[in-house]
Amino acid sequence: MTAQDNLFEMRRMETLSNTIFGVAMTLLAYELPKGQTTLAAPDWTAIWHAYGSHLVALLLSFIVAGIFWLSHQRRLAYAPHAGRPVVMLNLIFLLLIILLPGTTGLYGTYWDVRDIVMLYGAHLLAISALNAFLWLAAAAPRGDWPMLAGPAFSTLVFVIGLIAGSFAPAAPRFVWPFAFVGSFITSFVEQKGK
Repeated sequence: MTAQDNLFEMRRMETLSNTIFGVAMTLLAYELPKGQTTLAAPDWTAIWHAYGSHLVALLLSFIVAGIFWLSHQRRLAYAPHAGRPVVMLNLIFLLLIILLPGTTGLYGTYWDVRDIVMLYGAHLLAISALNAFLWLAAAAPRGDWPMLAGPAFSTLVFVIGLIAGSFAPAAPRFVWPFAFVGSFITSFVEQKGK
């Protein structure tokens, strides 16, 4: 029995992760308030007041989930086999994705409350850090260190957002979307390597 025989085929993980990401990204919309305006004919200001923070939270979380779905798919294709510890870490990563609608709902409701911003930011940072660690586990055997640039950049963005949120709870919503640049960095590194 070779070491290769003990490896898990990540194609199965890909199927599970596609389902989890799809459900989690869909559930983000269920966190939107229903019928929050009390006026018979609300104007744009009343609509924004009732739904604005929830829409911003939904869009932000959808973008973040999209970033990590893309990174996860690339990582599974990059390293199509993995040992039990990596499989377990992937499952923890997917658990963090499942929890995203819950923290998004809190953030959408209390987006200017420091503790909620810190909780949401810590959740995003945990997802990103675990994603970066999984990329490290995939790239290290090959010595392909440039593949870590995108995940490391995204994690740095979430660290900066968390620090900014501890001082000004409104600031991170302008910082977190820059994590999307990490996907372009990864694409650039992949193209350069070919």
